[in-house]
Amino acid sequence: MSFSEEAQSDVPLLSEKHSGIPEYLLEKAREAKVGVFETRTKPKATRNKVPVLPHGIDEQAFFAALSELGKQLGEENVERNDKPLRDGWYMEHPNTHDMMAVVDDEELVPSAMVYPASTEEVQQIVLWANKYQIPISPISMGRNLGYGGAAPRVRGSVLVDLGRRMNKVLDINPDDYTCLLEPGVSFFALYEAVKAKGYDHLWIDVPDVGGGSVIGNTVDRGVGYTPYGDHWACHAGLEVVLPTGEVIRTGMGALPGNNTWQTFPYGFGPYSDGIFSQSNFGIVTKMGMTLMPNPGGYESFSYTFQKEEDLDQLIEIIRPLRIGNILENVAQLRHVTQTIAVRGRPRTDYYNGEGTIPVDVVHAAAASLPMGDHTWAYYGMSYGPPHIRQYKLSIIDAEFKKVPGARRVDPSALPPDEYFWARDRIAAGVPELQELRWVNWMPNGAHIAFSPVSPIRGADATRLYELAKRRHEEFGVDLFPAFCVGLREMHLIVELVYDRADPGRRRAVLDCLRHLVDDAAACGYGEYRTHLVLMDQVAGTYSWNDGALMKFHEKLKDALDPNGIMAPGRCGIWPKKYRNRGWEMTKDSGENTQGDGVAPSE
Repeated sequence: MSFSEEAQSDVPLLSEKHSGIPEYLLEKAREAKVGVFETRTKPKATRNKVPVLPHGIDEQAFFAALSELGKQLGEENVERNDKPLRDGWYMEHPNTHDMMAVVDDEELVPSAMVYPASTEEVQQIVLWANKYQIPISPISMGRNLGYGGAAPRVRGSVLVDLGRRMNKVLDINPDDYTCLLEPGVSFFALYEAVKAKGYDHLWIDVPDVGGGSVIGNTVDRGVGYTPYGDHWACHAGLEVVLPTGEVIRTGMGALPGNNTWQTFPYGFGPYSDGIFSQSNFGIVTKMGMTLMPNPGGYESFSYTFQKEEDLDQLIEIIRPLRIGNILENVAQLRHVTQTIAVRGRPRTDYYNGEGTIPVDVVHAAAASLPMGDHTWAYYGMSYGPPHIRQYKLSIIDAEFKKVPGARRVDPSALPPDEYFWARDRIAAGVPELQELRWVNWMPNGAHIAFSPVSPIRGADATRLYELAKRRHEEFGVDLFPAFCVGLREMHLIVELVYDRADPGRRRAVLDCLRHLVDDAAACGYGEYRTHLVLMDQVAGTYSWNDGALMKFHEKLKDALDPNGIMAPGRCGIWPKKYRNRGWEMTKDSGENTQGDGVAPSE
């Protein structure tokens, strides 16, 4: 497909494709696609490093092994990665590489993609990988954009794309408020399935953009924005294919004939679910989730605050309100640069100079927008019948207005396409698409995140904000911070937006991030989630007691995956045959992601 054909093709619908868009968002998706391709200047990729092969296996042997797998799965479900790399965009994303690459496109690529249709076929793939000592890299849908997308950590791994053929909503229980899903079910698809059954008393919880896999987001410990926003805390029961091919069910699922797999997550004995989140210890093929009851009403609200230095006081106000559940959902305190960028226009509409965009330019642009000029904007939601909401909202209003210049935004004065309404829908469990419009800030826009966790304290928020601001100015990267406030902790999510076709900007963003990770760790702040190329560094910051936690993870890895075939390097966990061979990426690695082969089989 040519560039012009790709740009002009229509967005696939959910009714046509498991990764498609629901009908109610089709026009918004079309507009978003136009915005993406308007700013794209990246030439069509040429392949300079083909064929891509797994380490330690020659071309002839690998192709013979793939042919054998094709006989088991069907030849149409085994595909070599030997064609030009096409980036697509969010709703038409590739599984051949990271479409938002922060290193060279051809570094983190699979040798082939395979498409199982069942847990049994996943087992067959795992047994095949062990037989030939070929690394595999499972994805649910591959939309973990900003964290590596569909890319494997080890070049030449065989990508196991679960979503294409394993995308069923297996059960929705309207009495227990639970569901059971396969990996290819997106938040869009789950929402539509609940609505199709007429279960208006059930809500789902959704992240900022709804096209990702519910399972993929949950096992990576992603978040949403209702009171059920901690997705991992809301899961109940897993089915997992282990690296040696056995299948287990966790919690009550281990009891034959059980009727509580999705209602009681623990079962009996050690709670094993945790080792399958942010790890490479197995492939999750089914997962249960709890669903939120319709609260009987809801009301979004937003406040703006004028001064940068209001941050300390604001966080101190937010903490007791959040712990006391007056502020009920995982809400956001966002910086004004995001208010501007989320409109989807390129940076050049506001500023053409070098370095970070000047503060006066930012505030001049904000003053012309419906939300008005500000430095911080808080987006929240109150739930329940009107009298309950009014009680909580009056407390919130009194507290927020202790900040001089605080202003409650009047929703009736906002146009229908204002970002406020996207946050309104997300906090009501309705999947959206609008969030990623800020990626258009740069041509060939891509993003990668700095995501430290801290206490909900003004001093901590200020320290992290100043740290991020200093490094962004040093590397010439515009600052997009947002504080996402949980019950007793706070995530600072800083999105670094860059031109992925510009090696210099990729390098600057990666260098900035590597400094930020170390700076934050030195102050006691750790990342909760990170990109593939930063996983070794982030894992290394969790080094208490001479790296005791990583040593424990490596013992688990060696026991569960003796041949080291399952997603080597994910979250910094390397199989024995990769260790001490230069695979770990550090500040000095540059764009080189690969080590010195693997140790021979014992």
